[in-house]
Amino acid sequence: MRVFSGTLATETNTFGPMPTSIASFRDRGYFPAGQHPDQMQFFAGPLWAARIRGKELGWTLIEGMVAGAQPSGTTTRHAYETLRDELLHDLRMALPVDMVVLGLHGAMVADGYDDCEGDLLERVRAVVGPDVVVGAELDPHNHLTPDMVAHADVIISYKEYPHTDVLPRAMELVDLCAATVQKRIKPVAAVVDCEMVALFHTSRDPAKAFVARMQALEGKDGILSVSLTHGFPWGDVPEMGTKVLVYADGDAAKAQKLARQLADEVIAMRDKLAPPSPGIDAALDQALAFEGGPVVLADGADNPGGGAASDSTFILRRLVERGITNAAVGPLWDPMAVRVAFDAGQGARLNLRIGGKISPLSGEPLDLEVTVKALLPQHEQTGLGNTRVHMGDSALVEAHGIEILLVTLRNQAMGTDLFTNAGCELAAKKIVVVKSSQHFYASYAKVAKHVIYADAPGSVTSDLNTLPYRKLRRPIWPLNRQDNKETQR
Repeated sequence: MRVFSGTLATETNTFGPMPTSIASFRDRGYFPAGQHPDQMQFFAGPLWAARIRGKELGWTLIEGMVAGAQPSGTTTRHAYETLRDELLHDLRMALPVDMVVLGLHGAMVADGYDDCEGDLLERVRAVVGPDVVVGAELDPHNHLTPDMVAHADVIISYKEYPHTDVLPRAMELVDLCAATVQKRIKPVAAVVDCEMVALFHTSRDPAKAFVARMQALEGKDGILSVSLTHGFPWGDVPEMGTKVLVYADGDAAKAQKLARQLADEVIAMRDKLAPPSPGIDAALDQALAFEGGPVVLADGADNPGGGAASDSTFILRRLVERGITNAAVGPLWDPMAVRVAFDAGQGARLNLRIGGKISPLSGEPLDLEVTVKALLPQHEQTGLGNTRVHMGDSALVEAHGIEILLVTLRNQAMGTDLFTNAGCELAAKKIVVVKSSQHFYASYAKVAKHVIYADAPGSVTSDLNTLPYRKLRRPIWPLNRQDNKETQR
């Protein structure tokens, strides 16, 4: 069997302050055809799975371009078209092939393209024709569109949030696509729109139980795969929202019936999904009142994994103003502050302006007298699925009893080694503030005595009614809840 695999992936916050350019992909991970390293990159699960299966089964695997960018603002037309055309060129050079498996995101938006993945899959289908099996793995925070479903034979989303199951889902994708090539199965898709958008923290119920239910249904009674699209609320496109995708073996009615049933279950649980999200001072009060530590505060509104700048100072400022010590904050993106810290040297004391540089949602910069505690050239942390996440040159500085991890490359907090490899002992801290919405949880829950999801200002705000949507189809819960109630009447 001849198999082609490649990746083009990013998550687009259309309200984000910074465009996603070619440089954004090179910062996060860009590998020309045949140059993917001998360690799985986060969005290259299908390629890695095809390597595993191909070695076992004697396939010929042709590896195309792999490119993934840190979530940010709208992708430039030049970046998308250049990388798309490179991947399509790689595919043409690989022909003939029996199977194509792609690592995508599902929420990539470019200038002139609301549905990058739908556009790419349509072009892939035009290159390979109707008989080649095409599959794609998506992040669950996708905008599942009719074009994506129409031009792919199989689409599978990660089930877990944090996304700890990239490789297992990629293995399922590759196996289902191979079975389709061999005509052992005939996947038929059904999609039901839940007319809502929510984030499903699968580390706790009710989402945890729902994931178990989806998995229990797969492989039985002709059901091949079940995926839940959470939706990505910070993407202003018509198809944004929560959806259920079911593949049955040759039975469209069965797929539709189950998709509708599961969608109704999702709608019924929607009010129970969001964790409590106190404001900054209330969150700090709760953390201080909690016996022991560390207490982890998630600053999800400034999560670079959702397209925020990761340079906001709102929580850090209140820590300083309230005289709260024995705390850690990071990763705070500030390349210039990192450069100044490196120039000053480890152990130096200096006045340093920190954060607050990109937009009003970054807050005002903080002028602090700091001590440079550690300098880390080309710092890394452990990411999801045991991948490596590059943070660039980084510096740990301390001011007013607060240790602040400054980084050169925008990436959210995922592994605790982000701090501990810099000499910051998290277990000894009372409060740890992480720039992340939920991906931190897989690692930090192992050391945290308690986790609080703080409600702070930022580009990834949890108050969706403050966002100026223009393209989104309505009604959609929880936006304009009163409008939704009137519609239902």
